[in-house]
Amino acid sequence: MKIREAKDTDAGIIAGFQQKMALETEGLTLDNNKVTSGVKAVFDDPSKGFYIVAEETDQVVASMLLTPEWSDWRNGTFLWIQSLYVIPEYRKQGIFRLMFEFVKQKVNTSEDYVGIKLYVDQNNESAQKAYEQVGMDASHYRMFEWNKK
Repeated sequence: MKIREAKDTDAGIIAGFQQKMALETEGLTLDNNKVTSGVKAVFDDPSKGFYIVAEETDQVVASMLLTPEWSDWRNGTFLWIQSLYVIPEYRKQGIFRLMFEFVKQKVNTSEDYVGIKLYVDQNNESAQKAYEQVGMDASHYRMFEWNKK
């Protein structure tokens, strides 16, 4: 299994993964053009973040979006893990752990990065367990959001 930064040629598969994830996790059908444009926007503007992928014999089997958050308290940037998707036949094989270690190595070798964050549905106990197994701790913060209609 190879973990690497995604290339713009991976945009189509990543957009497909996002659509599958939305349907699986939230029962949502996403607009293909909007998602594809959203994925391509990350490749067009690196300040939005970057993707990494897991590849098995030249087939992309997982993707993860990492987005930056500036911390004035830390004078550095956190990377937020978002949009993680692993195709079903490759789940429960340690791919998240490999991807997390790739990101952790990037953080540990950078002067700019200070940590890794993610959010998870409070009822998704299996995901929470996976995050704890790679050394992440639950935060004391609660997340709130407002969405434009």
